[in-house]
Amino acid sequence: MLKVGLTGGIGAGKSEVSRLLAQHGAVIVDADRIAREVVEPGTPGLAAVVAEFGEEVLASDGSLDRPRLGSLVFSDPDRLAALNAIVHPLVGQRSAELERAAAEADENAVVVHDVPLLTENGLAPLYDKVVVVDASPATQLDRLVRLRGMDEDEARARMAAQAGREERLAVADIVIDNDGPLEKLAPRVREVWEQLRRE
Repeated sequence: MLKVGLTGGIGAGKSEVSRLLAQHGAVIVDADRIAREVVEPGTPGLAAVVAEFGEEVLASDGSLDRPRLGSLVFSDPDRLAALNAIVHPLVGQRSAELERAAAEADENAVVVHDVPLLTENGLAPLYDKVVVVDASPATQLDRLVRLRGMDEDEARARMAAQAGREERLAVADIVIDNDGPLEKLAPRVREVWEQLRRE
């Protein structure tokens, strides 16, 4: 089994790379998806978040009001650290379970951990290879505003809450440049997949 960490700044296109790798046969362990699962209604994770942040982070149906929680934590490093201290261990535990299952199913599996905050949390040493999806800050900002509908101030705040481009590139074994159009991305991802399979 090859254990790969996949990361990139918000708006760099990491999710698209993850989707393309899955099409080639990679087993994807998506930290964002798991982070949502571990705070679903009725979970110990959601109970811990409510204990820390109060009932106002709940939507009317009892689920986590993610935009409300985001507005509390993304501009306050201490509050963000408190949230991460709850969610990250739960995500790590579930990710390890999924990885074990993939290895048991296929000893030659390429397991790609899609981890937005890999650099920020010092997780690079956990992986055999780290793949960084890279785009310029101008490209990231344009995608967040134009494609995700964020206002520019919110987009800049989200970008500022993450590691800088140089920090991400410093932990990369493989870089996928995604400053260009989508049609240039697929051939590059195929090359990377072939490299990962060889290793």
